[in-house]
Amino acid sequence: MENLDKNLMSESEIKDIFIKTGAILHGHFLLTSGLHSDTYIEKFSVLKHPKFTEILCKEMAKRYINDNVELVIGPMTGGILLAHEVGKALNTQAIFCERENEKMTLKRGFEIQKNQRILIVEDIVTTGGSIKEVVEVVKSFGGNIIGIAMLVNRSGKELIFDGVKSKALLNLNVSTYKADECELCKKNIPLTKRGRTGK
Repeated sequence: MENLDKNLMSESEIKDIFIKTGAILHGHFLLTSGLHSDTYIEKFSVLKHPKFTEILCKEMAKRYINDNVELVIGPMTGGILLAHEVGKALNTQAIFCERENEKMTLKRGFEIQKNQRILIVEDIVTTGGSIKEVVEVVKSFGGNIIGIAMLVNRSGKELIFDGVKSKALLNLNVSTYKADECELCKKNIPLTKRGRTGK
């Protein structure tokens, strides 16, 4: 296991990294969940910097350092980088889920052992749809989910998946709207062209 400093960074220090890298954007965005929002977190503005990715993933790892994590798993695409770096910090294996025929699954010879202690990692979470899918994959193999870590929880509330509380490095309360109730649409503000991520 890497020598992890036990001191945790504050949320304001974490937020500074997102601000410094230009990852917090304002406009009118369509999220993967189908919701609209005035704020978008472009994870790859942060993740393209290996130094910041390592810092953030070590922070995620610190929160589970005493939980005997045996495998770290994340959903493709951002979850691949996060799982790798968190796994490295915890000196354990890392794998990822990907979609096949619209369903999240394990490929590439990846597998989960029954009762294996699993940490799920994800980047930006609004509804937690991808995490729910990863939880189902882990459960289908009989894995034991001991934690769910995320870079940003932008839902404004505590997220619990299958009885497991999640831990986010940064918690934001960001406005989201159903498409037919969107305040930005009512003001005729055009959608900002961005990639549709930000689950």
